[in-house]
Amino acid sequence: MKDFSPPWWLPGPHLQTLWQPLFRDRPVPSTYRERLVTPDEDFIDIDWFEPGPDGPLVILLHGLSGSSKSPYIRGMQVALALKGFRTVALNFRGCSGEPNHTALGYHSGETSDLSFLLQQLRLREPQTPFLAIGYSLGGNVLLKWLGETGSGADIEAAVAVSVPLRLDLCATRLDQGCSRIYRNRLLQELKEYVAGKLLRLEVLGLEEEAQKLRNLGDLQPIRTFWDYDARVVGGLYGFESAKAYYDASSSRGYLSGIKRPTRIVHALDDPFMTPEVVPLDDELSPLVELIISRSGGHVGFVDGPFPWSQGYWLERMVPDYFSNVLKPPGGGSPVPS
Repeated sequence: MKDFSPPWWLPGPHLQTLWQPLFRDRPVPSTYRERLVTPDEDFIDIDWFEPGPDGPLVILLHGLSGSSKSPYIRGMQVALALKGFRTVALNFRGCSGEPNHTALGYHSGETSDLSFLLQQLRLREPQTPFLAIGYSLGGNVLLKWLGETGSGADIEAAVAVSVPLRLDLCATRLDQGCSRIYRNRLLQELKEYVAGKLLRLEVLGLEEEAQKLRNLGDLQPIRTFWDYDARVVGGLYGFESAKAYYDASSSRGYLSGIKRPTRIVHALDDPFMTPEVVPLDDELSPLVELIISRSGGHVGFVDGPFPWSQGYWLERMVPDYFSNVLKPPGGGSPVPS
């Protein structure tokens, strides 16, 4: 247990989960956008927030159906800037407000775009310390990439928040009780994502890519993630079934290979998952620190004495953690102030 505890005015997993998307006054950092052309001639959009011309750089990865405009991303960018960190938020393909130009998009195990982004950044900044934070799906992508790359991971440290470490258990959990509300909303957003992309591909005359989406059939009758992932992710990425996708992409199986200091932050009351997703000690690399809170919801961790003076525990903890990781052994200032 660490030092997060929910305030009296925001108890329970659902209020913690819903506060930021529904009620938070959203920070509006002065970001600027850059488009990178990917090796398959598609694109990803990244949003920069830089309080100064140099300093350590943190890469932020959003969750399912989120973007760089998600309140937890923008809030963290502001919090990190106050500690002297530059940040860049990756929009997964099709999530920046403009559909991408191929049928492929993103999923929980797709790490190639993260690798590409880091390669491009390193070419520009050979000496800059890189760090990363991922939320939910973005956290799963980050942990899987860390496990895949091992000692070759080109970052100093990472934080992963509210990660669906076992995708199969999470998909089943979202079919139960009040969690079906989240499931229905997310599935509708994903269906709209595919429909918007199909329309865009047709407008651009990219008929071969458009046909790949038409081949998926009518997605409206789909009611579960098991069905969606079998049809859409399996159909586009070649997985034989939803289970095959979950087995290959769940980050829990990659934790032992992580060779960089990494914090995983998890709330036991997360309505997107069950306590069974929490890994056992012998599954963790010695460099992985697992922070378990009894409460916090999904990407919540909201605190503060009153609703009109709410705080965000992650936005204090993460900058401090990154600063400590970079602190010189003899002391001194870890990052520019």
